[in-house]
Amino acid sequence: MKSRGWVIAISIVVVLVLVSGACSAGFLAGRFLFPAQTPVVAQAPEVSLPQPEASSSTGTTATPEELEELFKPFWEAWDLLHEQYVDQPLDDEQLMRGALSGMMDSLGDPYTSYMEPEEYQMLNDELQGNLTYEGIGAWVDTTKDFLTIISPMPGSPADKAGLKPGDRIIAIDGEDMSGVDGELVRQKVLGPAGSTVTLTILRNDQEPFDVAVTRDSIKVPTLESRMLEGDIAYVHLFVFGENTKRELRNALSELLDQKPKGLILDLRFNGGGYLETAIDVASEFIDEGVIMYEEYGDGSRKTYEARPGGLATDIPLVVLINEGSASASEIVAGALQDRERALLVGETSFGKGLVQIPTVLQNDQGAVRITVARWLTPNESMINGVGLTPDYAVEITDEDANAGRDPQLDKAVELLSK
Repeated sequence: MKSRGWVIAISIVVVLVLVSGACSAGFLAGRFLFPAQTPVVAQAPEVSLPQPEASSSTGTTATPEELEELFKPFWEAWDLLHEQYVDQPLDDEQLMRGALSGMMDSLGDPYTSYMEPEEYQMLNDELQGNLTYEGIGAWVDTTKDFLTIISPMPGSPADKAGLKPGDRIIAIDGEDMSGVDGELVRQKVLGPAGSTVTLTILRNDQEPFDVAVTRDSIKVPTLESRMLEGDIAYVHLFVFGENTKRELRNALSELLDQKPKGLILDLRFNGGGYLETAIDVASEFIDEGVIMYEEYGDGSRKTYEARPGGLATDIPLVVLINEGSASASEIVAGALQDRERALLVGETSFGKGLVQIPTVLQNDQGAVRITVARWLTPNESMINGVGLTPDYAVEITDEDANAGRDPQLDKAVELLSK
């Protein structure tokens, strides 16, 4: 049976982090890898964009009088709410933000959306490497019957307390979590640094047991790296952020000094990040040639090629992917597969082949993120809604997760050891 605990749901509730938000009061967003529950690949430009001309429903340029006529129903509804709604007074700012969300949602594109100020700040902090939370420090899956540990962050309270992948949290401080929504359970685990939470854990077929975890201030990592048995180097990339290029080069330099026979790049549950960072990461493993194409609505294209100076362009390489590998992760994995630079192991990736640009709105009212292009792999494959197919399909079953086994990683080591 295929494990859904190790899969990102189609609603993209990916890689939720058991931490509490330090950015703004009460905003507890573990979904920080992407705004509005979707991954991002394009970095907001540092230039002012021209204001588009207003268009009427017929597609022609509208005059101010035509726009006034077009928006009469909106203002009529606005006035009716203020006159008739049972709970007064209304929050005009909330109504305005709701209208922005509705306008973006009407396009039917899940990646074109409105981000409230806190959400946009959360995204920026995470991608810039500034994201610090208070909590236990673990990636979790909220889509199972019980909140399930995907992986503790290295060195986190969850790691030190001995929590393992596949652990299910069935009670918190003695309160049964049966039937409780996973997101609500996640929030119950959150709390200030220094406080203790007692988690009742169900692991494998063992009897439930309690684990007391002292929460701490958690710096969300960009990557982890280490040497595995058999002289195999391993890099697990969590996000494509502002500091990823520098941190990856440092990690590769240290690993390559140990003369590994092969390298594993783990992109599982990596929901994406900056487009430019994706090109930088791919360029560490590809010495020249096309990384991806960006295709616009008018049919024109922009070509992104490998940048010189990559540190690991010759070492045998295997890339791990799964349903949680999206956006920038798919750019890198797709380029490495098409260029026959690496073998892909795992499960079909999420399939996000669209590029967004977020633009900050006036008066500190958040940002809108708009799909501006599609991207294609070097072989001109469009992966949106399809994903990347691994060269070696390997699932992680419920039994594997409960036993702490990782057959995908084992397969990668096997391939590199031959």
